[in-house]
Amino acid sequence: MTAYSSVQRVAAGSLLAERAYDELRAAILENRLPPGTALSVPALADRMSISRSPVREAVQRLIHDGLATHVPHRGAEVSSVDIEDLRQLYVVRESLEGLAARLATERLDVAALTRLEEILAAHERVLAEGGGEGAHIQQDMRFHQVIRNLSGNTHLIDILDQLQGRAHLGLHTLWRHPHAPRLALEEHRKVYEAMAAGDPDAAERAARNHVTRLRVRLSQATERAPGAEEGPTQREHDDHRAAATHRGP
Repeated sequence: MTAYSSVQRVAAGSLLAERAYDELRAAILENRLPPGTALSVPALADRMSISRSPVREAVQRLIHDGLATHVPHRGAEVSSVDIEDLRQLYVVRESLEGLAARLATERLDVAALTRLEEILAAHERVLAEGGGEGAHIQQDMRFHQVIRNLSGNTHLIDILDQLQGRAHLGLHTLWRHPHAPRLALEEHRKVYEAMAAGDPDAAERAARNHVTRLRVRLSQATERAPGAEEGPTQREHDDHRAAATHRGP
């Protein structure tokens, strides 16, 4: 039970599977359930004070999202993402996030634009108030989710749903930096500005550059010796300039 001590109980009511999924997904993305943790349906159901059926459904959704893996003869466990897997994932994500931004810009309406503005404002408040990593991840994922849903392409939405969770899981496990949330928000604003201007080409470039810059920062961090500290903020701005000239994968 110790492994699940950080998992919150789920209050009785409707949509138990949805709420169980939300709690387990948050626990994984916030590293409260680290990679390799077994996802025992009976133990989790006991911890969350609900029946096994909604927990089983939630675990199956986590497997679909790539956040959990079914291991023969052992059951489900939180996925592990190695550095090479993460690099390859970001190559694919770069192209698909760009496509999603292009398609979303072509379908953008006032309501969607307002939702993006609200998310950016909420993200700014999280950073200004010193919110935790979980709050940053939530706003980051909301921003990308609105864009891919607005694309209207169900295949693209399904693929990016799976990639985004694994991308955050991998970054949390392999690389974190205090400046990363602020850089992500700045890059999101550039995507938003291009979309608001009604420029699909610029929106695609901004979205691709956002993912490219993540790859650049990840590569530079993992190439340093183990235990080395990240350089000053200027290094992050150098990353931006280097990635700005990079348009391909």
